[in-house]
Amino acid sequence: MSKHAVILAGGKGTRLRPYTVVLPKPLMPIGDYPILEVIVKQLAFFGFDHITIAVNHQAEIIKAFFGTGEKWGIKIDYSLEDKPLGTMGPLKLIKELQENFLVMNGDILTDLNMGEFYDKHVLNGNLFTISSHARELSSEYGVLELNEDNNLIGFKEKPVITYTVSMGIYMVNRSIVGQIPAGEAYGFDHLMIDLLNSGKQVSVNNFDGYWLDIGRPDDYMQAIEEFSKMKDVLLR
Repeated sequence: MSKHAVILAGGKGTRLRPYTVVLPKPLMPIGDYPILEVIVKQLAFFGFDHITIAVNHQAEIIKAFFGTGEKWGIKIDYSLEDKPLGTMGPLKLIKELQENFLVMNGDILTDLNMGEFYDKHVLNGNLFTISSHARELSSEYGVLELNEDNNLIGFKEKPVITYTVSMGIYMVNRSIVGQIPAGEAYGFDHLMIDLLNSGKQVSVNNFDGYWLDIGRPDDYMQAIEEFSKMKDVLLR
């Protein structure tokens, strides 16, 4: 089965400045490779044969690096935004979308089996599938529990809250693209609210393996440190 992936690589990487002043965020190096090359290698390994990279900021640098994808044995083409269109808006510009395709951010380090993620979505006939991950948030304070009379009834010292977040990796049925407005900034949050309001089912697959978004300087430094230890897992 032919597999198509769309990589979102058009952002300015403002949270990662000053690193992204010269290079676009997807070309920031992780070990010996730009993060986006790691993703391209992974997609090729998992059986994807066509990648569309949605570009805007410093698009020519990304296009010059990846070209047609011949180096990685995969077809690569590009979709150029004239203005920022958010997370989901760029999909409206891509003409040749398969019935089902993968969408992901271009700054993610993970060992998710994206081929299995793709196949499960298709097998289940889903409209939209989110790959999710559990994160923990530790409170910096002791938390007071009060009753309606403002009397203390409990106390938790710096509790840890577990919550589920999107990994920035999705499987999309082409019919969803019809809900995206043309020429407008339209994000993942907008699409989720619209799908929920219209009663359409969104599936969530929880992933408990490795995942890191390198959007902030601290995360980027963590990625550099961890990549050297996990290179054999992340680059098969």
